[in-house]
Amino acid sequence: MHYTIFYGLTIGAILYFISIGLSLTFGTMRVINFAHTITYTIGVYILITFVIFFKWSFPVGAVLAILAIIPIAYVIERFIIRRLYGDSLDYTFIATFAVALIGVDLIKWIWGPAPYPLSDPIGKYLILFDVSLPIYRVLMVISAILLFILLHLFFKMTIVGKIIIAALDDKDGVRCLGINVDKYFSLVFVMGSALAVLGGIFYAPISSIHPYMGLAILLLCFAVVIVGGMGNLKGTFLSAFALGMLMALTARYWPQGAETMVFIAMAVVLIFRPIDI
Repeated sequence: MHYTIFYGLTIGAILYFISIGLSLTFGTMRVINFAHTITYTIGVYILITFVIFFKWSFPVGAVLAILAIIPIAYVIERFIIRRLYGDSLDYTFIATFAVALIGVDLIKWIWGPAPYPLSDPIGKYLILFDVSLPIYRVLMVISAILLFILLHLFFKMTIVGKIIIAALDDKDGVRCLGINVDKYFSLVFVMGSALAVLGGIFYAPISSIHPYMGLAILLLCFAVVIVGGMGNLKGTFLSAFALGMLMALTARYWPQGAETMVFIAMAVVLIFRPIDI
């Protein structure tokens, strides 16, 4: 049971890393950002390029992957996403899903369709409550909690963070103050993409790396955002870990229904709290 709880925390940490960017972009821009999957996936493939092909250390490869995704995310936001602000959600869905599919084909063209293995970069264990826990996964959970604290401080203590929080509530009102909201939207998009890559970097050694890996986890992350509330940073954090724990507990007794329970929980939330978009 202890390992099940720890496994749930691990899933929650991964979901949080990837979902927080979706929550920010969905909350500020009202954009259904399927392109989030491709920045996540490309970041992971850049990681394995440095780690597997160039034989660099995992931490160096991770930093380079995050840095490499920043200009890619900016180009996507500047030339595609920005043109969709204020348009119907149908347009944003089609456009960003097209970006995701194009990105998948580019990945298959550059790296090939075959999956890549990536081992635990630490490979050591911690004995806790008579349970052997991988230190890598422990660091993953701790990193997610630290990220939540750092983001909370960023949005509460900095001018940029306060402008973004204000835009979450009323972006038109922020524009009326003479603030270039689009510039801050670009920052939010790039930040969200970088955090998604960070989640992919943590997840890569414990999962299969393949061109469609982003699409596989995106729906779970949308469920996290919907349950936690669009643009609700604390809600996203709590929702990610709650749904991660729900998946772990379900998998213990009904492995085939682990992901199904996430969407059942999302449906229940939507019944009592419909989305206002």
